Amino acid sequence: MKRPAKKPATDRSFVVALSRGLDVLRAFRPNDGLLGNQELAARTNLPKPTISRLTYTLTKLGYLTQVPRFEKYQLAPAAMALGYAALANMGVRHLSDPFRDQLMRETGGAVAIGARDRLNMIYFGQSRSELTVGVLLDVGSRVPIATTAMGRAYIWALPPDEREKLLHDIKDHAGPTRWPKVREGIERAGETVAKHGFAMSTGEWHDDIHAVGAALQLNDGTGPFALNCGAPAFKFTEDRLKNDIGPRLVSMVRNIEAALNGSMSRRSQIKENADGKKNKSPGGKVARVVEGIR
Repeated sequence: MKRPAKKPATDRSFVVALSRGLDVLRAFRPNDGLLGNQELAARTNLPKPTISRLTYTLTKLGYLTQVPRFEKYQLAPAAMALGYAALANMGVRHLSDPFRDQLMRETGGAVAIGARDRLNMIYFGQSRSELTVGVLLDVGSRVPIATTAMGRAYIWALPPDEREKLLHDIKDHAGPTRWPKVREGIERAGETVAKHGFAMSTGEWHDDIHAVGAALQLNDGTGPFALNCGAPAFKFTEDRLKNDIGPRLVSMVRNIEAALNGSMSRRSQIKENADGKKNKSPGGKVARVVEGIR
């Protein structure tokens, strides 16, 4: 079992000022536009004088841009460059594109891939069309781990000790009133994952959204990630989720795993067998994509 993480207050290697500065950058959400110091203080739970110093510093460093007319800030190119660099280096996002697009066309649902961001899952890949009405999330959107299909699939893909820690954090965040219902949904999802390989959320995040989620496990130590397929409740009934959409999603995720893990194994073998000569990359569209971006 892993040792519990040190609390920032007792961890001498933890840089509190850096943590707070990153919290300010994290406070900006898709479609937010401009945020002022008061709004940032509310979102980060930091004192307004501290926020003022942090926004001043981040502006000087080029991570925020101040709009004097409104006395507010927006993310600057330097901050956005970090996000784009991260996306560009996530091979799983690029390789999963054609798989997600195909499932979107077959089901009429929005299909996304995400990773954990504290108590949320953050989308870093999204496939949707004009037909996927009612699902307006996009790359960078955050959804709660506890009540969404994607988040629940992620929970049950974790090692037991990591899952226990995450559930403890979710319990603290939910509070004694909401926790019993949240726990019930997570436990029910665990049973569905064990039996069918996917988790479900039927109106527990948003009343009119139904979705399934499945975890993606890779051999390179990254992840787990999770994918979902969702649509308005009238389009994805519980029966269709369980008997059609869910199995399709699991099949897609297993195909992505096979493509990624197989490509990584081939790359490792090529490297090990190198004899000083230039090796050719494995053939095929999937292999070429992975070779170029991982």
